[in-house]
Amino acid sequence: MLHPRTHPHRSRRTRRATVTGALATLTTALTTALVTAGTFPAAAAPRHGSDFAKSVHAQGEARVAAAVLDLDDPQHKPAIHGDGGPFDTASIVKVDILAAALLRARDAGHGLSAAERDRAKAMIEHSDNAAANALWRSIGLAPGLKAANERLGLTETEGGSGTRWGLTRTTPADQIRLLRAVFDDEPAALDKTSRAYIRSLMGNVADEQSWGVSAAAGSDWALKNGWLQRNTTGLWDVNSVGRIDRGGHHYLVAVLSDGSTSMKDGIALVERAARAAVAG
Repeated sequence: MLHPRTHPHRSRRTRRATVTGALATLTTALTTALVTAGTFPAAAAPRHGSDFAKSVHAQGEARVAAAVLDLDDPQHKPAIHGDGGPFDTASIVKVDILAAALLRARDAGHGLSAAERDRAKAMIEHSDNAAANALWRSIGLAPGLKAANERLGLTETEGGSGTRWGLTRTTPADQIRLLRAVFDDEPAALDKTSRAYIRSLMGNVADEQSWGVSAAAGSDWALKNGWLQRNTTGLWDVNSVGRIDRGGHHYLVAVLSDGSTSMKDGIALVERAARAAVAG
């Protein structure tokens, strides 16, 4: 089961109204986010040729891909839809950063400090970039992320250079590997307490950030989203990863996109892709 939310779960209609009203606030806050996370150079020109991208009405240069794993399927094999990547992570890498911090603390024989827990909460629930900067430094930047990912089973993720954690590159398949380390009940590098902790934070994200793979959920969900406007092209990276419940099944879902002309369009594309991928 997903970790219980600490506030009442909103109806989809209410959540949509909240999200729509908050987009202007998120967009305004992006300038501060870019300064905090570093200056982001433009990505390579995106390709828009996949049948999946066309089926979910990706426009212009927009590129989108999704991966879905049904945790109730005994084969435990993810389905990949669209371009396999890689994509910029933007803020979805914050889940990976937290996992790395938890592994580092356990290796040292203790849990996260009070200050680190405060940063983790802000980083996941509110996507706070200053908190992410501090934890990124504490894990040893990209080399620390790489070391943690080797233990977590990720093979297609490369940390951003220097302080640019938002330019970490990843694939939908690798994000499913990370989600399995958090949400699957099988033995993993993260211990039970660490997994429960990450789940609780992802299950309590701020209402204005509750869009994304939740669009495909029938009931409960836990997620982390990422969004980033590239400074030279003006186009948007918009991503969403998490676990959803639908039709009595528990799914891990990762949707990555780039090349949207606005954050609003990117969110709409990610949500169409999530619904299509879960529907199969």
